[in-house]
Amino acid sequence: MQLIPTELAGVVIVEPQVFADDRGWFMETYNAPQFDAALKSLGRGGAPPFVQDNQSCSRAGVLRGLHYQLPPHAQGKLVRVTHGRVWDVAVDVRRGSPQFGRWTGVELSAANRRQLWIPAGFAHGFLALEDDTQVLYKTTAVYARDCERSIRWDDPTLAIAWPQLPDRAVQVAPKDAQAAWFADAEVFA
Repeated sequence: MQLIPTELAGVVIVEPQVFADDRGWFMETYNAPQFDAALKSLGRGGAPPFVQDNQSCSRAGVLRGLHYQLPPHAQGKLVRVTHGRVWDVAVDVRRGSPQFGRWTGVELSAANRRQLWIPAGFAHGFLALEDDTQVLYKTTAVYARDCERSIRWDDPTLAIAWPQLPDRAVQVAPKDAQAAWFADAEVFA
């Protein structure tokens, strides 16, 4: 596995090693000792244990996010796409961080097999770029409604460069459409 740092310290792209031949391909999607060692080699600390897996399926144009959980149930997420493709985004929501309010984005797809590690302290969202896009992610804390927070995906302060789909308008859940603006959001202290 290879880890590629992004503009946000702590958020990394994970490229698993793929073994392919005329029969198809094989890859390890997660290996705890290797992931831990790779994060440590980048000075990112070790990998926390994962305790929950989530999967979603979305039509093209569906935008989910920007979601995060506050302590004591803050979540790190290891995100991958098993079918289709997304524009995946992480936003630093750690007040006092030199990167506070900055974002990074990467295309994740079943074809490129990339994953994104988003540690606790970052909001996460994605835009499905194809119909039947399936996203699978591991989390470091279980879902806790009382700690869940959301930030508007279209907040002008964040100015996230979401891709435009030529034939689809962005669709968001009512909860996401009513999320807090970044300036008003409860963030990590």
